[in-house]
Amino acid sequence: MQGEGGSFMITLSKDLIQITREQDVVTLRNRVKELAVKIGMSLLGQTKLITAASELVRNMLRYAGGGTVTLEVVLGDKVTGVRLTFADEGPGIADIGLAMQDGYTTGKSLGLGLPGAKRLVNEFSITSEVGKGTTVTVIRWKNGL
Repeated sequence: MQGEGGSFMITLSKDLIQITREQDVVTLRNRVKELAVKIGMSLLGQTKLITAASELVRNMLRYAGGGTVTLEVVLGDKVTGVRLTFADEGPGIADIGLAMQDGYTTGKSLGLGLPGAKRLVNEFSITSEVGKGTTVTVIRWKNGL
């Protein structure tokens, strides 16, 4: 995967958290905050990353019954960031384009949804296959605006 500025990224640390119940959301939020603080991310950056992570993990619990989150500290083009990969084996998303539209929901939530989470991070990618699951990867750079 390429990092900011088109260079390759180096993973400095990697951790995996299993998400199976609501309490795991708190564990994830705390771990994301730890990593963001460790690399010196601004308070605003931390808040945006934790908010995006919360939305994505709640979606994973709601629609897929859980999954895994890989947390990584990555070094890009002379900049450090936190990369989070949310992977589940749920029903998948039939129309990613539709799911990425503001206001679209299949649930009855008032959450940010995928487009809201995307706005809170610097890099966002999603892959999904119906019947196989969904993977969302986000990166928030230390100095990302």
